[in-house]
Amino acid sequence: MLLAREKSQLLIVDVQDKLLSAISGKDRVVDRCVNLVLAARTLGIPITLSEQYPQGLGPTHDSIRDAFANDGLIVDKTEFSCVKNERLRDHLHDLRREGRTQVVIGGIEAHVCVTQTAMDLESQGFEAFVVADAVGSRSKASRKLALARMQKSGVDIVDLEMVLFEWMERAGTPEFKQLQALIK
Repeated sequence: MLLAREKSQLLIVDVQDKLLSAISGKDRVVDRCVNLVLAARTLGIPITLSEQYPQGLGPTHDSIRDAFANDGLIVDKTEFSCVKNERLRDHLHDLRREGRTQVVIGGIEAHVCVTQTAMDLESQGFEAFVVADAVGSRSKASRKLALARMQKSGVDIVDLEMVLFEWMERAGTPEFKQLQALIK
């Protein structure tokens, strides 16, 4: 199943500074999450950010918040799976009722919150797409195991370019010209 912008929503999971400091490949994760947010905003795709216990772990990384520009919803949580948080679950399902059945996911940690969220989404009838180059864990081994486990359970594993090109569908459009810089 290809991604379609009119069926998609974007979920960025817990990319907070106090968590990021220990993440392997953290600069790549932040960069790809920023690009996902910018693309989603350009294409009119709803964006949701989750923050794991922000009182202790702080807010979402500044560059992602800047790209986000308050164009969506930010939800605090203490649950590992976003779907176990009532406000997040209700919001994701509200978007689903509007035809947004595909959830594109970036964030941390791949083997905890991202995996649990993606697998829970799949079990509730969503199509979960985890952006491999936009997720990270403290160890490379944990990230690798998470991606393999999610894929085995039916979660689609994609990368940033796959998401952008599938959302855009063709070259030569105003959106393509805007987003082309994110690919180079």
